[in-house]
Amino acid sequence: MKKMLNTCTAMAMALSVMTPGIASAEMMKEVGPGEGQVNIVAWAGYIERGETDKAFDWVSKFEEATSCKVNVKTANTSDEMVALMNEGGFDLVTASGDASLRLIAGKRVQPINTDLIPSWSTVDDRLKSAPWHTVDGVHYGTPYMWGPNVLMYNTEAFKDAAPTSWNVVFEEMDLPDGKTNKGRVQAYDGPIHIADAAQYLMFHKPELGIKSPYELNEDQYKEALDLLRVQRTLVGRYWHDAFIQIDDFKNEGVVASGSWPFQVNLLKADNVPVASVLPQEGATGWADTTMMHSEAANPNCSYMWMEHSLASNLQSDLSVWFGANPSVPAACTDGRGMQTAEGCTANGLDDFDRINFWTTPVSKCESQGECVPYYRWVSDYIGVIGGR
Repeated sequence: MKKMLNTCTAMAMALSVMTPGIASAEMMKEVGPGEGQVNIVAWAGYIERGETDKAFDWVSKFEEATSCKVNVKTANTSDEMVALMNEGGFDLVTASGDASLRLIAGKRVQPINTDLIPSWSTVDDRLKSAPWHTVDGVHYGTPYMWGPNVLMYNTEAFKDAAPTSWNVVFEEMDLPDGKTNKGRVQAYDGPIHIADAAQYLMFHKPELGIKSPYELNEDQYKEALDLLRVQRTLVGRYWHDAFIQIDDFKNEGVVASGSWPFQVNLLKADNVPVASVLPQEGATGWADTTMMHSEAANPNCSYMWMEHSLASNLQSDLSVWFGANPSVPAACTDGRGMQTAEGCTANGLDDFDRINFWTTPVSKCESQGECVPYYRWVSDYIGVIGGR
């Protein structure tokens, strides 16, 4: 019941962006003195001040240099981020692509003046005008991190032979340890997981004609839901809290799931026998953008943080900590932080074209004109989780 209530809350959050938005703020023309604080909604592990590991701290020196105290609210899903930005009281959010366009359409974020961010020129050219934060040539945020949704697996259960397909979490089977995968796998507790099913079908059922896992007509969408209903019979838990998933891999016998490199890294650091792979079907993924609320109370500190977030030493250390790829390519090679070229390659830097980055499904889509919109994904995924 608690899980269902959480998912219903997510639906309410998602649907709330359909209401008329507040007026969008004008683009700032200059950065003034800091207001004393900046309030950020962020994914777990994105903004560290050395409390988890003293080696990873990119907040303390910023606070010392700017007198802007950094306050962080951790969010577990994109729908939660949208809800928090709708409520207000926050200046910035590290939004993934399935939230950013909703925030723009709902006028919850404001255009960013890239001339006020000196390090903008160092951003990866593939991300500068990415469609999940750029609308009609206007930028609504600063790229932060990107990476794939990896298949994390227990190496003992797979006998040190990495799985090559997502089928281990979508289809019932015996795993290399001789035991069934039923009850031992997980799936993401968010409507955007429908895209993972569509990604799988793109490879295994090309006759469906899926061009993008976020652009599904009624027939393609039905096939994705049917696959997720099969997965429902296998899943022991739908996860959205990274730390609960970590505990499940440690203590609850979970052996395979879609995950983030963040969990993989923390589990490995704790000597848990896990590894990750980008399977043959490719993967969905996230390219996250720091976006500023249209009514940000601390815009000057916000611009200072966005500039700080592009420092190559921060990008480098965050890349190591989270297992993601920096939005500033020099962070892989300039030696200012912990990351190396080899580390970025291991994080999937060369897999950019194999990743279908999260974006908000809309009814008018590019690949085929008419697609199933996100509000349907929300309500139907509740049904899947509920066994319907």
